[in-house]
Amino acid sequence: MGMRNTLVAGALAIGGAVLALWLYAPRAGEPASKGDLIAVEAPLPNALVASPLAVSGRARGFWYFEASFPVRILDARGNELGVVPAQAQGEWMTVEYVPFSASLTFSAPETETGTLVFEKDNPSGLPEHADELRIPIRFAPRAADGTR
Repeated sequence: MGMRNTLVAGALAIGGAVLALWLYAPRAGEPASKGDLIAVEAPLPNALVASPLAVSGRARGFWYFEASFPVRILDARGNELGVVPAQAQGEWMTVEYVPFSASLTFSAPETETGTLVFEKDNPSGLPEHADELRIPIRFAPRAADGTR
């Protein structure tokens, strides 16, 4: 009976992990969010993107510092292609949601996929104050002249 209980417990643990990934992984067509902290309305997860890329959403006031926070775009290898401050579109000194927007210009990627990283602004540099939301993206195919 010990081996059977171990197998059942292992199957339940794997099933729980798969369910958690399914519940919290961003899916195409659905906005990405991180808890009750930040919600990105554009682009959607796995969207086809090109430069310049319009990003928008809403974040709690404490996600900002001096009315902005950094948005980075990485290729599939983790190389940074561009960064821009997302600007609060209202009073950011609040615990409420504040809309943000930015236009992110980025270098031509060498990979087909990448990641958008919405970082909580952390002027202290202390790891306990760091946070981020990562969204998978796909890069638009290159044009004949090599641009995307």
